[in-house]
Amino acid sequence: MITALITAAVTSENNSLDYFVWVIFSLFVIVALVLDLGLLNQVVYIFKNKYKNGRPSNKDVDRYKNIEFDSDFGSLSNHTSNPKSISNAEDSDSTSFAIKEQKASVFRHALIWTVIWISLACVFAGIIYIVYGHDNALLFLTGYAIEKSLSMDNLFVFLIIFSSLAIPYIYQHKVLMAGIISAIVMRIGLILGGISLLESFHWMIYFFGALLLFTAIRMLVEKKEKKIEIEKNIAVRILKRFIPISLELHGNQFLIKKKITSSTNLNKYVVYATPMLVALIIIEVTDLVFALDSIPAILAITTNTFIVITSNLFAILGLRSLYFLLAEMMEKFYYLKPGLAAILAFVGIKIIISEYYKLPIVISISVIFGILAFVFILSMIRGKRIERESL
Repeated sequence: MITALITAAVTSENNSLDYFVWVIFSLFVIVALVLDLGLLNQVVYIFKNKYKNGRPSNKDVDRYKNIEFDSDFGSLSNHTSNPKSISNAEDSDSTSFAIKEQKASVFRHALIWTVIWISLACVFAGIIYIVYGHDNALLFLTGYAIEKSLSMDNLFVFLIIFSSLAIPYIYQHKVLMAGIISAIVMRIGLILGGISLLESFHWMIYFFGALLLFTAIRMLVEKKEKKIEIEKNIAVRILKRFIPISLELHGNQFLIKKKITSSTNLNKYVVYATPMLVALIIIEVTDLVFALDSIPAILAITTNTFIVITSNLFAILGLRSLYFLLAEMMEKFYYLKPGLAAILAFVGIKIIISEYYKLPIVISISVIFGILAFVFILSMIRGKRIERESL
C-alpha cells in the first residue's frame, strides 16, 4: 500500500515536471516566433494607424490591402504587383541602393535571430539538464546538432528554388515563413510515426540504419544542381492537376485571379498559382524528402518523444534566419556535403550496431561536432587559398 502511494506520488511529480517543461518550450517557441516574424510589430502598427480614429474608411482599407509587413526589414513597405514597374524600378540607381540597404538590414536581422535561436536551444538544454539530468541534456544537444547540420544542405536547395523561379530577395522570407510553419506540423507527425514504428517493429532500426547509409552514399555521388527544371519537377506536375500555374510574378501573392473570356463572350475569373506558391510547394516536398533522411538520424540517438520533437523544432525554427544569414556565402561551404555524408554514415553505423554495443552519448556528440568543425576549417582554408590565387 505504501509502495503504491509512493509510486503514485513520484508519477504525479514526474507528470507535473513534464507539463512544466512542455509549457516552457511552448512559451520559448511562440514568443520568439512572433517576434522573429514581426507579427507583434504588424499588429501594433495596424491598431495604431488603422483604428486610432475609429472605424477605417474604405480608402484606408484599400490602402492597407497593398501594404505588406516585412519582418526582416522591420518596417511596412508598399510592394507593387505590377511586374513592369518592378522592372523599371530595379533599373534605377536609387532602387539598387535601396535593395542593398534592405539586404544589409536582412543580414543584421538574420544574424541577431540566428544567435537568439541557438541561445534559446542552449538555455532549453540547461532546463532539461536541471529537470531530467545530464544524459537527456546531451541527447537533446546531439539531436539538435544533427538536425541543424543536416538542415544546412536544405539551404542550398532553397537558394536553387528561388533562383530557378526568379523570386526576388524581398519576397523570399514570406515563402520560407509559410514553409517552416507547415513543416513543423509535418515533422511532428513523421516523428510520432517513426517512434511508433520502432516501438512496434524493433527490426526497423536496421532499416533506418541502412537508409542513413544509403543517403550518405547518395549525397557523395549525386551531382550538384544549379537549377530546377520547373516543368519536369514532380511537385509542379502534381500541383498542375489541381490548379493552373502562371509563371509571372505578382508581388508577394500566392494566388491570383485572371479574367478569361469564354467562347460565349462571358467573362469568368480563373484562379492561378503564382511562382510564390510553386516555390512553397517545391520546398514542402523537398522538406518531406529531407525529413525522411534526418528524422531516422535523430531516432538513432534517442526515441524519447520529447527530446526528438523539441530538438527538431528548435533546429527548424532557426532555419529561416540561418538562410538569410548564409545566403550570400553558400558556395563557400566547399566540404559541407562530404561532412554531412560522414555524419549520416556514422549515425547509420551507430544504429545498426546498437544491439551489440551502445556508443556513449559523449562520444556521439563529440564525433558529430568534430566532423562539423573539421569541415568548416577545411572550407575556410580552401576559401582563403582561392582568394589568394585570384589576386
